[in-house]
Amino acid sequence: MKSGICYLVGAGPGDPGLLTLKGRACIEKADVLVYDYLSNPLFTQWAPEGAEKIYVGKKAGTHTLSQEEINALLVKKTFEGKTVVRLKGGDPFIFGRGGEEAEALVAAKCKFEIVPGISSAIAGPAYAGIPVTHRAHNTALTIFTGHEDPTKTESSIDYSAIAKTPGTKVMLMGIERLGVITAGLAEAGMPKDTPVALIRWATTPEQETLTGTLGDIAAKAKVLEFKAPAVAVFGEVVNLRDKLNWFEKLPLFGKRIAVTRTRQQAGELVRQLRELGADAYEMPTIRIEPAPNKREFYELVADAHIYDWIVFTSPNGVDAFFKAFFEIYRDARDLGGARIAAIGPATADRVRAFHLQVDVQPEKYVAEAIIDELQKETSVENLKFLLARAEGAREVLATQLTKLGAIVDEAVAYRTVPETDDVSGGIKRFREEGADMITFTSSSTAENFAALKLPLPEKLKVASIGPVTTKTVRKLGLDVDVEAPQHDIPGLVKAITKYVVSEG
Repeated sequence: MKSGICYLVGAGPGDPGLLTLKGRACIEKADVLVYDYLSNPLFTQWAPEGAEKIYVGKKAGTHTLSQEEINALLVKKTFEGKTVVRLKGGDPFIFGRGGEEAEALVAAKCKFEIVPGISSAIAGPAYAGIPVTHRAHNTALTIFTGHEDPTKTESSIDYSAIAKTPGTKVMLMGIERLGVITAGLAEAGMPKDTPVALIRWATTPEQETLTGTLGDIAAKAKVLEFKAPAVAVFGEVVNLRDKLNWFEKLPLFGKRIAVTRTRQQAGELVRQLRELGADAYEMPTIRIEPAPNKREFYELVADAHIYDWIVFTSPNGVDAFFKAFFEIYRDARDLGGARIAAIGPATADRVRAFHLQVDVQPEKYVAEAIIDELQKETSVENLKFLLARAEGAREVLATQLTKLGAIVDEAVAYRTVPETDDVSGGIKRFREEGADMITFTSSSTAENFAALKLPLPEKLKVASIGPVTTKTVRKLGLDVDVEAPQHDIPGLVKAITKYVVSEG
């Protein structure tokens, strides 16, 4: 039996970018992933295919498993010889009961490692523009938990020690007992005018920050129904928020945006939107499949050297073409003297990734534009063209080249088909939470979204990557609020940002 190991991994405060490199490396080799309520669901997608994923989340009053049962689960799976990754929100040793889980593993003589994470005690205030230490304000930092067993008759929180200790205080958990805690601190001597900030869902696009004083923050939180998960910051550093608040001022902060590209391609658009503060999530409506007639496609690729021009209309076409090419040949020089044309910068970049030069790239990212650019180079009459494209793609390019006297062969490199599985959980999220905006990056993404027949939020805005996609979206009965003048992902992000900012 192979030797098992359990990694107790700090999953960070919520922003996926704040997971450590070692934490991600552990997830990517996990046989078993045991995760909690405050662990970003995105992390589960990084586990290997076939990994067992077990949710053991605990919220106030709702536990899927007791701590003792979680300890036993970790021991059992590790003892079976599995690589077990226990994902814990924040840091496993900062009020995360990671010490108890480690002790259980030691007692069972199981191998384990601790992978520290960024605690919300530090990251939450930072994303709210509050430095927990500042030379002009404090020389100490106290972190305490407000969470206690509700059945206890006496509190274990030492209000007097906390109130009298100089510097900033950060409380994790305990928001549901905020009134009792603030009263206890005031009674122990903490001034009622002490600035206080509550940060909910810190470091995520759902972040909310509420400020007040020790004397009024509990009442404010009650009126606004400010609930967990949240951290509380007590101290003069809270006043620096007015100057240093940065995250909540990002242009797309608080906007929920559904991205309908394939799972493989959605990540880049999601990443760029998140960097601008959006709550962007993947909702793939299509997936890419290999050429429907593989033999025919491979025969055309094998003869690529006989063509004067090879034209690529998408990054997917580039990837499919060169996958086939390098299965047939070992040397890029076997491409012969063919020149290369690409529609759009993303397509051109994929060609360059294979260390090949792009000879023609039109300024407009549509098929029609490439005809004009090619004619600037030379007459296309009697030249041989190979078009690597998707099944069912528009025929405009082949038709126009043929009319101009070119000899055109079309290599169907791949096809897009409806995504039948909710691979990212995005469809479920769209049903339950909706979105402020949905993006379409091709006609097929729009058509397959419409086929899902999901209920649409009343004020849903639609963003399209370009005129061809816009035309399809409108045929499907949807209005287009944003169309990218530059028909690529950076252009779409710029157009969305401009629209959101202009709408205020």
